[in-house]
Amino acid sequence: MASRPSWRGHLKLSLVACPVSLFPATTAANEVHFHLINPATGNRIRMQTIDPEAGEVERRDLVKGYEIEKDRHILLTDEELKSVRLESTRTIEIERFVDASEIDRIWWSDPYFMVPDGKAGLDAFSVIRTAMEEAGKVALARLVLTTRERVVAIEPRGRGMLVTTLRAVHEMRDEEEILGDIPATKRNAPMIEIAEKIIAQQQGPFDPAAFNDRYEEALRALIASKEDGGDGGVSAPPPRKDNVIDLMEALRRSLEQGGGKGGGAKARPAAKAKPATKPPAAKPKSKPAAKAKPKPAPRRRAAG
Repeated sequence: MASRPSWRGHLKLSLVACPVSLFPATTAANEVHFHLINPATGNRIRMQTIDPEAGEVERRDLVKGYEIEKDRHILLTDEELKSVRLESTRTIEIERFVDASEIDRIWWSDPYFMVPDGKAGLDAFSVIRTAMEEAGKVALARLVLTTRERVVAIEPRGRGMLVTTLRAVHEMRDEEEILGDIPATKRNAPMIEIAEKIIAQQQGPFDPAAFNDRYEEALRALIASKEDGGDGGVSAPPPRKDNVIDLMEALRRSLEQGGGKGGGAKARPAAKAKPATKPPAAKPKSKPAAKAKPKPAPRRRAAG
């Protein structure tokens, strides 16, 4: 493996266990990171650990403290913290199996690759992985990562498995508290019909490579320009300030333009689309309604 595992222990299913390792499935190594620099000297700033009374202290001499009230802490040493370690600090014991569809996406958090740790438990690892794959189930277990026990979902992936931490109940905000304040709106069938056509124009396969970080790219371009001795005159396009007044007209224009940058072939709005409010009846037209050009304001189409 090119990187070091972030966790080592055993995967356990009933009486079957095997040594495994976890590797983060994501990385921040490719992101732009900055240091704080004193422009007067060009030196990187060094953070110091300061006691208001004793001055600078060594970090290795410090202990953890839990604040029980203002300026009062319960002190805990590393030995005391180790004394309450759970079995899940070294063992991932599968507790149950569920369908992946039962776990709402809002609960999924950080992914890790699970691989067998050495050849000794390879057969047991393969049996557990293959059985899960053929059953089409996701395993739920507990795992201690960075001093916190988390419920994790385990699923087969390639020749290994994918372990994803699930968020705890206390981490989640009350959905109704935020979403419940959105006022109800009356269903506007004509506008929804056009919006659905735009959605159909822009549908396609998911390609993560197409969703690049444009801000990150602009940062790298700025850094490169300054490194080459330029004046740093790199700018990103300003945010659009569209003033959409007529929603129906905006939807129609979007449909004719293929839904925007990701759209397909142009399509015209449905001839039978009706506005939300009933306007005065229009006089019959000499040409079929389907060939009529869209008007800025919504009007009823004549029956052809």
